[in-house]
Amino acid sequence: MKRTFILSLSILICAAVFTTDRACAQNQKPRDAAEKPKEGSAANTQEKAAPSSEEVEAKFKATFIRATMSGRWCSIRDGVLGPEKEDKYTIIGVTKVGGDKWIINARIQYNKRDIVAPIPVQVKWAGDTPVLIVDKIPVPGGGVYSARVLIYGHTYAGSWSGGDHAGLLNGMITNEPEEKATETK
Repeated sequence: MKRTFILSLSILICAAVFTTDRACAQNQKPRDAAEKPKEGSAANTQEKAAPSSEEVEAKFKATFIRATMSGRWCSIRDGVLGPEKEDKYTIIGVTKVGGDKWIINARIQYNKRDIVAPIPVQVKWAGDTPVLIVDKIPVPGGGVYSARVLIYGHTYAGSWSGGDHAGLLNGMITNEPEEKATETK
């Protein structure tokens, strides 16, 4: 049970995946001047400017409103992957504190307790992809944890470590419809 709480906390603190579009764009060869699309053409329209920081932050916030992260994790011990285990975590919302500092309000159910905990995270951006970073966060009675999780669309993947143990995680992010959320209040 203690391990589940620690893993839950680690997963809730982090998240993102590399964008295919960005990776493909970086691997493309430069176009010849003769190949340059004419202004107003379909190819030119597809090459829009990168989204603003306000746009990517709004998308990030929307991903974590009434969200459930459900997926799998496995441990890594002595360089060997352990068996996959299922995980499920609830996130109430996310708030930007300033700069790259954010608070994830996570619902944690542990040892007959059900609380909403404010989890401090750092969010770095790989283009329009958020990467949640946790560095050496102490967990009362559970050690010190670090994690990196990438969020892409409604998926997450990453890794975590806590002293003498570590692991990998991945899964899907779903959002509870607003009308259902208001009915349960």
